[in-house]
Amino acid sequence: MPGRHRAGEPGPVFSVPMLDPRWPASLALLLGPGAGELIQVALHGVGGRLRALRVATVGVQPTGATVVQYTATVDRADGTTSTETLAATTGSRIPDGAAVVAGEVGGEPVEVGLWRWPQDPALPALATATDPHLLAAALDAAGLPHRGVARVRVRAYRPGRRAVLEVTGECTRLFCKVVRPAAVDALRVRHDLLAPVLPVPPVLAATGGGLVVLPAAAGTPVRALLSEGGAPPGGPELDALLDRLPPALVDLPTRRSAPGGHLDRARHFADVLALTSHTGCTARLDALVERLAVADRGDHPTVAVHGDFYESQLHAEGGRVTALLDVDTAGGGRRIDDWATLLAHLSVLGGPARSWGAELLAHAERRFARAQLRPRVAAAVLGLATGPFRVQQPGWADHSEWRVALAERWLAGVPDL
Repeated sequence: MPGRHRAGEPGPVFSVPMLDPRWPASLALLLGPGAGELIQVALHGVGGRLRALRVATVGVQPTGATVVQYTATVDRADGTTSTETLAATTGSRIPDGAAVVAGEVGGEPVEVGLWRWPQDPALPALATATDPHLLAAALDAAGLPHRGVARVRVRAYRPGRRAVLEVTGECTRLFCKVVRPAAVDALRVRHDLLAPVLPVPPVLAATGGGLVVLPAAAGTPVRALLSEGGAPPGGPELDALLDRLPPALVDLPTRRSAPGGHLDRARHFADVLALTSHTGCTARLDALVERLAVADRGDHPTVAVHGDFYESQLHAEGGRVTALLDVDTAGGGRRIDDWATLLAHLSVLGGPARSWGAELLAHAERRFARAQLRPRVAAAVLGLATGPFRVQQPGWADHSEWRVALAERWLAGVPDL
């Protein structure tokens, strides 16, 4: 049976979260010691034996559908040891093409989809994008001039969703965004709309398999500017940037086009938090959601918005925005929600971001009524409270609880920047 080891050999070492008996069976399986046997199934084809396993990220839906990314130490048949990235998914998170293992956990039927990096079945271009030789050939086929690919560095990976890779070579620095094939056209439309009027990177090449090639962004990431004591852009500069978003974005479909924006997603975030929390804070979350549901929404027109506007999406130089990134969510929405997203991120980030956040809050409250802005910031912070569990931050339960308390303070009108 996959996952077993010979007598006298040490079994694999598992670094897994503290399990909660309230978790659904699928989540408990993927985060518990039994995950080792599942991961061994994914390693079977490479003849490897699992030595150690660590949970890297966890995404969970209120339905219990889960995707877990693991880092594994593997002893290979040739005597070498390697570090592997693997993923396991359940429920609606299982993509077509994943190897599926079916069984029962606690009397409940469970199916688990498995794959090993970079063979993500939802991202067929990933295997090409991570191999310098294959990527160079793909760039050639797309007619994109380059001087070879020397190194591919992973900047972000959400199993089954997307990956961002930095590509360097002789006089070459590019970024490859790997998305689901069905998402390529919509992403290209957004870049084509935005690049002529905003500092949004143009698409240099794209393939039907999900590979989108972008140039490196100019300037310094704003988060780096904040930590280095640099000058981030002010409120008027950001307003001018957002005002230049083309109105045609409003007509594009987006998964974040709910009329109430953050306020309408509060219930979802609370349900995820209730599912993963050790502290049994369901009543507290319910009370917060109920208060958000009756908050003053105001009358805000539908306009072109970024959809996920915060400091990591911005590069700047000399107080001027030089790049606006990750426009996948750009579409129709409420401008107040773009500002709420930015303020929520800065209030969670704290530290050097605090003074900039206070400046931007003062600017935003001159534009939007405090009673309408702060509940939306609170709802956005509630969404960020799911982050510590997702990235398995040490002490994640305490960090999530702090963010829930921060959302409560925003809703109560207590200054938090």
